[in-house]
Amino acid sequence: MTGRLTHRLNAALERVLPEQRIFLRSDYETRFVRVRPVTQALMLAISALVIGWTLVATSILFVQSMASGDARQQAMLEQSNYEQRLNGLADARDARAAEAASAQTRFNTALDQVSLMQSALLASEDHRTELETGIDVIQKTLRRVIKERDAARAEADSLRLTMAKQSGADHTDAGHMKDMSATVDILASQLGDTAAARDSAEAQAAVADAAASKAELDTKLIEQRNALIFSKLEAAVKVSMAPLDKVFRSVGLDPQKVLAEIRSGYTGEGGPLTPIPPPLHDQQGALDATRANGILDGLSTVNFYRLAEQKVPLGLPLKTKFVYTSGFGGRLDPFTGARSFHPGQDMGGAYGSPVYATADGIVVTAGWVNGYGREVMIQHAFGIQSLYGHLSQIRVQTGQRVSRGDRIGDMGSTGRSTGTHLHYEIRVGGKAVNPMTYIKAATNVF
Repeated sequence: MTGRLTHRLNAALERVLPEQRIFLRSDYETRFVRVRPVTQALMLAISALVIGWTLVATSILFVQSMASGDARQQAMLEQSNYEQRLNGLADARDARAAEAASAQTRFNTALDQVSLMQSALLASEDHRTELETGIDVIQKTLRRVIKERDAARAEADSLRLTMAKQSGADHTDAGHMKDMSATVDILASQLGDTAAARDSAEAQAAVADAAASKAELDTKLIEQRNALIFSKLEAAVKVSMAPLDKVFRSVGLDPQKVLAEIRSGYTGEGGPLTPIPPPLHDQQGALDATRANGILDGLSTVNFYRLAEQKVPLGLPLKTKFVYTSGFGGRLDPFTGARSFHPGQDMGGAYGSPVYATADGIVVTAGWVNGYGREVMIQHAFGIQSLYGHLSQIRVQTGQRVSRGDRIGDMGSTGRSTGTHLHYEIRVGGKAVNPMTYIKAATNVF
């Protein structure tokens, strides 16, 4: 059966693929191999399959190569866009830093103006006190002159009566005339002296009235100038206090509690500003003293705010160029790829970049800590701590007191780290909070 089928196939394919013979010649004989049509058809089919498979494989490799090239170009394009975004963020950060420096300069200028205005206010208060003293002296002089005039008149009357009693000449007309003539002479002399004293007293009174009018005008001018100075001082204190109040509220601190704690622990040399005592029997002076004391209280509050601001970790721990890498919150762990919580803010920069304390405090940790590598932790006021991890070098010791801006270490990649960066944490009551809240809050004062 198989032979018949093969014979029929050969017969059918004979027209298209005639039988071929391949001769093999050697030194002694010649042989040939008969290639039937079915065999030729099988060889052609196998060749077609091989060629087709080659073409398909080649096309697949070509498509994959094209796709791989597009993927590389896309990756390069995305990397370029990412670098541009990082450069833009760095430029924006530098701009914010410049604005913060400008704001700090304006704030210092405002404090200088407040100091000058306070000096002018104290000088005007001294001048007003001198004018009041001068008016009191003039009034006392006027009262003394009036008393002297009245005493002179009383003395003249007394002399006239004494002369009349001693002469006894009033019993006769001649004696009476003589006594009258003598009395007239005495009275004329006394009246002349009295008139001269009166004229002198009136002249002094006129001078005193003119001085009093001038003093009253000067007092009104001083009051107007003081009112203007008070208004400017009150506005300056309000403008200076508003951003500081906003800073503490933005990081979740109650400004009143902050001020109370700072006041309770304030041991600075000289103490707070001394209030101005109000002048006696002077309503306007009492009002000015009240406003002045209010301004002094405001300046004292601003001073306490500045003391508190030095104790809160605000701003950046780096002054060199860097980029924000891994932020606070959930992320994929760079080692395991699993979902995890990141308790701080990573900042990538150059190896060995200086790291600075962001507030006054005491170093509670300075050494190797698992996961953080070389780490420094600083205890600040109000239960706040700042942590600096993966340092290449530590420049402080445990128990050391540091101030804002002191260099505490260098950036590195120690501990559980994939590259050079600073791990920066803020903890409140031992619990990690987002450091960016404190970094952004610094834009209100720096």
